[in-house]
Amino acid sequence: MADIRYVVNDPKTGKSYSKSLEDTTAVTGRKLGETISGSFLGLTGYDLKITGGSDNAGFPMRQDLDMTVRKKLLLKKGDVGLRKADRGIIFRKTVSGNTVSAITAQLNMQVTKHGSKSIEELWNIQKEEKKEEPSAAAAPAPEKQ
Repeated sequence: MADIRYVVNDPKTGKSYSKSLEDTTAVTGRKLGETISGSFLGLTGYDLKITGGSDNAGFPMRQDLDMTVRKKLLLKKGDVGLRKADRGIIFRKTVSGNTVSAITAQLNMQVTKHGSKSIEELWNIQKEEKKEEPSAAAAPAPEKQ
């Protein structure tokens, strides 16, 4: 089983954090919408809700498809798994089931309960400081000859 990329969204700060792990035993068999403890990711005191994901071929997971495999469904405008559509037109598209399995490559999770420390502190994420570059307006204009 390959590693899964976990994308954790913190609605309090509006930031998303990403981490890959090979150990997937904590989430295997879980379904979209379930809430699990974040301790397997090193987030002690956090509760995470599984909100979405995709499989190893990039097909999105659907909440209403209660299985681990892929299916080809008829989708209309606004459905998960369809990017573009005109009103009234349906497409047959491949989507993945709502259960985490060996083919799951990415899981999107949302923080529902915060711990005592921030995610940046627990994962040792360093904040990058932006270097100020001189703007074009501040630089002297070249002379014309």
